[in-house]
Amino acid sequence: SNFVLLSIILEKIYKKPYQAILNEKIINPLKLTKTYYGDKINLANNEVNSYSFTGIWTKQPETDMSIPLGAGAIVSNPSDLNTFIAALLNGKLVSAESLTKMKTITDKYGMGLTSVPYYDKEGFGHGGAIDGFTSMLYYFPADKLAIAIVSNANNYGNNQILLAGLGAFYNKPFDIPSFKEIALKPEELDQYLGVYSSPNFPMKIAITKKENIIVAQATGQGPLEMKAIAKNTFEFAAAGIVLEFNPAEKQMIIKQGGGKYLLTKE
Repeated sequence: SNFVLLSIILEKIYKKPYQAILNEKIINPLKLTKTYYGDKINLANNEVNSYSFTGIWTKQPETDMSIPLGAGAIVSNPSDLNTFIAALLNGKLVSAESLTKMKTITDKYGMGLTSVPYYDKEGFGHGGAIDGFTSMLYYFPADKLAIAIVSNANNYGNNQILLAGLGAFYNKPFDIPSFKEIALKPEELDQYLGVYSSPNFPMKIAITKKENIIVAQATGQGPLEMKAIAKNTFEFAAAGIVLEFNPAEKQMIIKQGGGKYLLTKE
């Protein structure tokens, strides 16, 4: 990871451990009380394990925090994260010249920041993931809006949560998720089974079943247990994936991250 390399470069420049630099340059100046360099998870210290969901919740392996450095070893909470991103984007942590470079976006990325458009608004920030932990942190300078999302066990995509939060703040329409699951008999799933592909989609999608559950697996990826949410429609909420089938035409539409692709059964 580039952030690991940057952490090592910082240690060489300042001749200090990354943890000491973090405290000196960010945590102490901003008076962040819930942010620190991580260690082995301590449940007695109000810390948590992380989990993934593939039909059942599974505890995830714990990465030794000596490995990721600035790429995943920082522990924080949403309140401290919002304080940090507001300080960063308002020029309290880096020079105006450096901040301009960070906010100069090429192909959606700047230096340590990404751009997130929302209608006529533009926010800056970044997402994160390590083990089963995920996070999103963005700041919209024009409205002084900071929004942070953290999770240790996510069964619903952070992007959908972000869009709902932005929609509520800006009074824009957003979807309220329905977690009602439609019960299907195993034989009802047979019409969907097969391998789907398209010249315009980089992977083939194999659709199988596990008892009364549809399982989707893209080329080179792990299997995903899909939840039936409507007629011919299945969802894997944690990744924001929706599959819509047209059995009569032997077609499947895959939706994710604003993309929409039509695949045909081989």
